[in-house]
Amino acid sequence: MTFRNSTTNYEKWLSGELELVPADLKRKHETMRAALFPFFRATFYRWSQLFPEVCPECVEAPELLSVGDLHVENFGTWRDIEGRLVWGINDFDEVTRMPYTIDLVRLAASAHIAVETEQLRVAPRDACGQILAGYKEGIEAGGKPWVLGERHQWLYEMVKPILRDPVAFWEKLKSLPVYEDRIPGSARRGIAKMMPRDELKFHFAHRVAGMGSLGRQRFIGIADFEGGPVCREAKALAPSAWDWARGKDTDAIRYQKILDSSVRAHDPFVRLQRRWIVRRLAPDCSKIDLAHIPREKDETRLLHAMGWETANVHLGSGRAKQVLADLVKRPEHWLHKAASDMTAATQADWKEWHGAPKKAAATGAR
Repeated sequence: MTFRNSTTNYEKWLSGELELVPADLKRKHETMRAALFPFFRATFYRWSQLFPEVCPECVEAPELLSVGDLHVENFGTWRDIEGRLVWGINDFDEVTRMPYTIDLVRLAASAHIAVETEQLRVAPRDACGQILAGYKEGIEAGGKPWVLGERHQWLYEMVKPILRDPVAFWEKLKSLPVYEDRIPGSARRGIAKMMPRDELKFHFAHRVAGMGSLGRQRFIGIADFEGGPVCREAKALAPSAWDWARGKDTDAIRYQKILDSSVRAHDPFVRLQRRWIVRRLAPDCSKIDLAHIPREKDETRLLHAMGWETANVHLGSGRAKQVLADLVKRPEHWLHKAASDMTAATQADWKEWHGAPKKAAATGAR
C-alpha cells in the first residue's frame, strides 16, 4: 500500500472516531511535506503498518502498555502536586499494548533523523547505545522520576530555555479569538471540572498545536483566578493507530491507565475525561524543542535520560523480568539496525509525499 493510500484510509477511519478540523488537517499535510522530522512525528499510523514488516524480529517481543508515538521531542516539563518541576514523556495519545521494542526503535529512529537534520550532533550508533543503556538501567533499578531541582541540575539547565516567558505565553493564549461555535458537552464539562474552582467563569478558544494530533479538535478555557490567568485544554482522543493497523475493533483509550501506572511524579492537572485528555497549560508546562536547547548540551546524557524515562513508563506493566530476558537475547547493535531500517522506510514515504500534488487525497474529514 502506498503512503498516500495509507493516509487516506487512516483519516477516513479517524473521521469516524472523532470530528476532524479540515483547516488544521490541511496545515498538517503541508507541514508533513516541508521537512522529514515533522513528517515522522505526524505519521505514527504509517509506522504502525510498516514496523512489523520492516522489523519482524522486534515484533516478537513482550507486549506491554507502550507510548507508541515516542520521539526525542515527546518530552517536556510539568509541575507535580508539590509544585516541583518534573521532566519526562508528556504525550500518550497512541498508547496501547504493543511490543516494548516499538518505543525504543521509534525513539532511536527519531534520533537518527535529528542527527541527519543537524538537530543533534551525536553519531546515530552512539545515540542508540545511550538510549538502550538508559532503558536497561531504568528497568533494572525499578525506575525513578525525573524531579528537577536538588537533583539533575544538568537537565534543569538544559531544559530551562524551553520554559516560556509568562508575559508572551499568556498574551498568545489571550489573543486567540473567542470560540463561539458549538463545543461538545463532554469537552466543556471536562475543562470546567479541571478548573481550580467550581463555577469559575471562563471563555473558550480553539487552539492549533501538535503534529500527530493536528487536525483533531482542541479547545482551551481561559479564566482569571486569584490575581492571574489560568488555562485548561481539552484534546480529542481516539483509539491507537496501532490497533487500527491491526484491524482491532476497539474503543479503548488507555491514556489514563499508563499515566497512573508509570513511575513518575504525576501532574495532578492531567486527566482523561471521557474521550478528551484535559490538562493545564502554563509557561512551565513545555515540550522539548531541540532547537531551543543550548548548543553546548550533553546530548548523550540527554538520550540516556530519555531511555531511562521510557523504562519508567514501561515498568507500570509489571513485565520487567520478561523485558530484561528479551534484551539479553538480542544481538549487539540491534537497536541501531532497526532504527536505521525504519528511518529508511520513513524517508521513502516522505519522498512520495513530498513529491505529491499540493492537493492531497480525500481524507474523509467532516
